[in-house]
Amino acid sequence: MGTGAGSRHELDLPDGRRLVAYDDGPPSADAVVWHHGSPQSGALLPPVVDAARERGLRVVSAARAGYGGSTRRPGRTVADAASDVAHALDVLGVTRCLAVGASGGGPHALALAALRPDLVSGAVTLAGVAPYPGPGRDGPWFAGMVDDGGLRAALDGPAARERHAETAQFDESSFTADDYATLAGTWAALGADASRSGQEWPGGQVDDDLAFVRPWGVALGDVAPPTLVVQGGADRVVPRQHADLLLDALPAAELWLRPRAGHVSVLTALPVALDWWRSVG
Repeated sequence: MGTGAGSRHELDLPDGRRLVAYDDGPPSADAVVWHHGSPQSGALLPPVVDAARERGLRVVSAARAGYGGSTRRPGRTVADAASDVAHALDVLGVTRCLAVGASGGGPHALALAALRPDLVSGAVTLAGVAPYPGPGRDGPWFAGMVDDGGLRAALDGPAARERHAETAQFDESSFTADDYATLAGTWAALGADASRSGQEWPGGQVDDDLAFVRPWGVALGDVAPPTLVVQGGADRVVPRQHADLLLDALPAAELWLRPRAGHVSVLTALPVALDWWRSVG
């Protein structure tokens, strides 16, 4: 799969489901907890592992329910998925971490920070989705999304979102030229993993979209740690206004706007985001 090195764990959750998790690095080190996008398998990606290793950090990732071998949980909320990750962190002995979420992983990173302030001393979202303000379908939350069909179908409930998944195809204009260059370079493993995950675990993405347009189960006002919102100004998947919505709701957030970055190319900011955490933590 071209993913990073590390150990794979199959963990038993309190309700009997299975959670697949990965980790790499010194067990006693502070951890970068990577919350993957939609769709992804949860396996470690080389640029994430490399950025953590260069700073002496451990990296932990988990496949959200419905992805990568983790038992599906229809109807899960963002908070439910974050609670699964918190269980994994406890089992793996993580005592201090930075919660990082890319795209669809952004909400889950923020939820972990809200649920476990004893573990999370900072949070970073990279092109992260903001809470859906609802009601209505013509508000600014959707503005600028090249392909919003899955999220709009999710507003009509699980059956509608499942039907959409049967015929949905990726709109290649969602990515910029810089996005494609990034996928051809250091983040190539992400593209390969996303393609495979979308085919093998479509239910994970269905459940993600449903969770994004429902109440998350946590309030952004409860995210106490310092938070960095990294946003690409040219993002056609999760546009700029999502960063603005996050900034309005998070009590200790700052924005790093990269005006020319798209949805994938913004991920190249990860190493600097890790350095930001070291400076504020």
